[in-house]
Amino acid sequence: MASDAIIAAAYFSIPFVLWRLLKARPDIEFGWMVGLFATFILACGTTHLFNIYVLWVPAYGIEAAIKALTAVSSIGTALLLLPLLPKLIALPSPAQLQAVNDQLVLESAERERTAEMLRQSQKLEVIGRITGGVAHDFNNLLQIVMGNIERAERLAAGSNPAVTKALANAAVGAQRAAELTDQLLAFARRQPLTTVTASLNALIEETMPLVERASGETVILDYSPHADDPCVKVDRTQFQNALLNLALNARDAMPDGGCLTISVHEDESPDCIELRVSDTGTGMDAETLEQSTEPFFTTKPIGSGTGLGLSQVLGMVEQIGGSLKIESGRGTGTRVRLFLPCGVAEANAEVG
Repeated sequence: MASDAIIAAAYFSIPFVLWRLLKARPDIEFGWMVGLFATFILACGTTHLFNIYVLWVPAYGIEAAIKALTAVSSIGTALLLLPLLPKLIALPSPAQLQAVNDQLVLESAERERTAEMLRQSQKLEVIGRITGGVAHDFNNLLQIVMGNIERAERLAAGSNPAVTKALANAAVGAQRAAELTDQLLAFARRQPLTTVTASLNALIEETMPLVERASGETVILDYSPHADDPCVKVDRTQFQNALLNLALNARDAMPDGGCLTISVHEDESPDCIELRVSDTGTGMDAETLEQSTEPFFTTKPIGSGTGLGLSQVLGMVEQIGGSLKIESGRGTGTRVRLFLPCGVAEANAEVG
């Protein structure tokens, strides 16, 4: 009798918990099946109570009816459960749900990163348009200034050394301003390029004297011509400016000296050749690296840089149909990889 009472109490506790669950979570799928299962368990508990009851009252008919009801509810629950088995089996496990959730988190982060890249691209596009317009107008005015300086130099030739020197200094300043506007226009992708097919070895060797002077005595230059002497399609002047800018950046990243390596490598794509400029300098952290090609971004002190060096390099490379990749880490130096479109050397091509 005691065991029947304990079993009945246990049976009655299970439906109570299940009904509390359904009340708290009415959205649970197949909730009605949980309700039927609770009813079956309740009927099982009732049969144990009647086992005690019939010891004192011979209500065997009622006991039989309750047992029959329990059997019917059991069979009915089983029959209703059979068609649901495939759906129940297909329900994802907690591990599968966690995997799906992790994937959604990754996709959400990727969408956010893509949206941020889009916002950054739109911002750069606006800056590029403004910069290109200003630089173009300024360049037109600068041409007038330079033309008048040249005319004044001719008129003042031999008359007054002080005037001649002042005009020469003005011409140097105007030329530097013209180079700056070229950088601005290159960043804005509005600089008209004169693309030629040229020997990459010859282009680098032409620029090496400028690179050597810009690097200083504390920087060791390491360059060996490529054995196959590949040809590339570039704007000669913009290419030399880009290489010089990279050398200047490398020099500034190695205040105590270091090694600047310029090398040419075959790319996986037969349409490109890789020019690699590497230094052993301080390198850049991830945040600085991400902003490195943004216009006017610089880590140099005020007055020591315009922040247009890498922007100009990127503008030049993209205008000729190439691409740019920068690899760097704090304390590990920087490697700038320019992927330049290959050219086919022809009889009338500029090579060297």
